[in-house]
Amino acid sequence: VAGQDATKIFYSLHRHEVLTKPGYIRLQIGTVEGEQPKIVALQPGALSQVPYGEPSWLTDGYYSPYFNENHKAFQRAVRKFVDEVIYPDAQAREEDGKRISQSVVDAMAAKNIHAMRLGPGKHLKGLTLMDGIVKPEEFDYFHLKYKITDEMIITQELVRSGARGYGDGMLGGLVIGLPPVMNFGSEILRAKVMPEVLSGKKFICLAISEAFAGSDVAGLKTTAVKTEDGKHWIINGTKKWITNGSFADYFTVGCRTDGGFTVILVERGPGVETSLIKTSYSTTAGTAYITFDNVKVPVENTLGPEDAGLLVILSNFNHERWVMICASARSQRAIVEECLKLAAMIARCESIQSWLESITYQMTKMSYKQQSDKLAGQIAFAKMLSTRYAQETATDAVQIFGGRVSTSNSPLPPRSTYQRLMFLD
Repeated sequence: VAGQDATKIFYSLHRHEVLTKPGYIRLQIGTVEGEQPKIVALQPGALSQVPYGEPSWLTDGYYSPYFNENHKAFQRAVRKFVDEVIYPDAQAREEDGKRISQSVVDAMAAKNIHAMRLGPGKHLKGLTLMDGIVKPEEFDYFHLKYKITDEMIITQELVRSGARGYGDGMLGGLVIGLPPVMNFGSEILRAKVMPEVLSGKKFICLAISEAFAGSDVAGLKTTAVKTEDGKHWIINGTKKWITNGSFADYFTVGCRTDGGFTVILVERGPGVETSLIKTSYSTTAGTAYITFDNVKVPVENTLGPEDAGLLVILSNFNHERWVMICASARSQRAIVEECLKLAAMIARCESIQSWLESITYQMTKMSYKQQSDKLAGQIAFAKMLSTRYAQETATDAVQIFGGRVSTSNSPLPPRSTYQRLMFLD
């Protein structure tokens, strides 16, 4: 194709981002006089113009009973932040396997994104959210005044980084490890830990899974035994596949105790050792193997009632699964945007997004206890279906692009990797 227009051939093999890399920019020796670019990269914060590349509420000519202009303004602000601050770091860290850059953590903290990822609650009181676009008292799954989920918007926009390991490394441990502290920790413990974590100064993870038991609480072998004076726990055991564990400062740990199962917050210190596990995705996730060797922890670090730790863990399951559905639905749409080939892809993407919005609306009308009673089943079913759909969509995409998905500059790799691993969540 020397001396000819190679646009069509190039884009059949590569993503547009290839041309924005320094190594390729230097190859541009000029422009054709009188010609205008036929393909222009989207500006930070812009919406995709590909049919079905965005959910219907962001598409011109469509209407939603849940979203209004306030939500669109919030979405634009979050997307611009993701495109300008998070996306470049995500691509770099996904490749080199290092932890999320502290500058990104700090930038997210400045917008109070870490706090918003925990959902609505008292922890938002007095905070300025995304430079004041939404008020703390209005923020909800479908926040009360505007009846739409700002948290859904944040979750789905963060997924657009297209980097599976980085997605978990972007403090996924906070989303699942901090709620037990927030909801079951003492006032003194909350006052110490939450500001440190939400400001990005320290990191936290949820340490439940073990090599021989997986997430089966009944089979856990890590033990916590009280000292004779009853003032401390002595913790011994190991945990495996712990997201963010390699760089965490705090560990929300599930332990076997004399009367059952207890959750205890452990601070990194003597007796705590972590080692990075290489998994099928990038080590930027900080997936770890953790050893607790006679770790001494104050009993004041107990989260919830002693021997009733199952309640503590299960209490956040609905929210965890709901977040996974948000992420899965949006990542599937990213594949639709790249392929736009099969009606089945679009149908799966649209159906799970509609179910997600319906469930989210119900969440705004129910107390936390009512959600556990009425929505636990629906959320579990939707999570199962969404991750199954994700695998089917990834398979379809691989069939479309063939061997090109195995190369780093192909149209698909980061997103297809996300889908192939989604069934593990």
